Amino acid sequence: MPYGYLISTVLAAGATVIALAPPRRPRGLVDFGFRISTVPNEVPFLVFFLVLASTLLAAAQRDLGSPGALAVLGLAVLTAVGLAVVVRRQLAAGPALERAMTGGFGPEWRTPGLRHRLPYGRILFGVHVRRRDVERIADLPYGDDRRHRLDVYRHRSAPEGGPTLVYFHGGGYFSGNKNREARALLYRLASQGWVCVSADYRLRPEAGFLDHLADAKKVIAWTREHGGAYGAASTPVMAGSSAGAHLAALCALTQNDPAYQPGFESADTSVAAAVCLYGYFGAYYGHAEGTGSSPLDHVRPDAPPFLVVHGDADTLVPVQEARHFADVLRKASEAPVVYAELPGAQHAFDLFHSLRFDRVVDAVEAFATRSTLR
Repeated sequence: MPYGYLISTVLAAGATVIALAPPRRPRGLVDFGFRISTVPNEVPFLVFFLVLASTLLAAAQRDLGSPGALAVLGLAVLTAVGLAVVVRRQLAAGPALERAMTGGFGPEWRTPGLRHRLPYGRILFGVHVRRRDVERIADLPYGDDRRHRLDVYRHRSAPEGGPTLVYFHGGGYFSGNKNREARALLYRLASQGWVCVSADYRLRPEAGFLDHLADAKKVIAWTREHGGAYGAASTPVMAGSSAGAHLAALCALTQNDPAYQPGFESADTSVAAAVCLYGYFGAYYGHAEGTGSSPLDHVRPDAPPFLVVHGDADTLVPVQEARHFADVLRKASEAPVVYAELPGAQHAFDLFHSLRFDRVVDAVEAFATRSTLR
């Protein structure tokens, strides 16, 4: 029995099974399943190449002659079939997003030139997100705390008058940083002439709800005041992932509210739209529903346009929560509310440059472009 081949194949097979059918309880198993299945669920080609390489190595060493080795080979074939199912689910993201955009804006939502060819070379391994035509200006201060730092992404030609996007990372308000998620989105938009700002903010337990929100609004105020020096010109579009989506939604629904801008009450924190990726929309830790810490507490008729994208296999923030938020907002808001569910997508689907996330980036670019032109 080739034990190296056995171990690598069992690990790949187990992670693939969890990606296809993630556990939903107990909590410890949910967290473990999420972590172990992230790679096969978002970059299945990478896992396939690893399984293939392991199989070819075993064959080259003449280790596939025993019944046990043939059983492992059969498991490797089944793993490849499972990964093909993952790829099929990823490809379903495009039609799901197109249906959502058509429902929100009508058939005219497509803007010529915004749909890009799939960058297959990047997607095969999923980790290549940087672009040569984009520069990242890192760790600019927007406040006094060590977490008050942001990065600016812009085209190397430094054009002026570009549309602007402000992004907040996820991490449950107790972890995360500004250059982890959604990098494929930030680099794509910057390559197209956008100015993108990705910011850190204070985290738990040292900071609480009002601190997080004040930091986010400081980032908006900084972008409106200093963004021109980096080519930004328009009212920013807000975006975020998970807890960052919670922040983005709150900023969009409480813009210019002095109660959440201590010390800079008169600063302009208005935004053009909000993009929420696998967001949490409930109350903050220890806060009761209806006390103002949930975006649902601030739903209003004059809300800006929203794009809410969630995976139907998300085990950390169930899809029903995003669906409920979109329904409530759609009933109250006079602006478009676009809601898309991605087949087979888990939490953190923006960590890699996948087939799925590339289509999400297309939709975000089209949505943000329409919203800044309103």
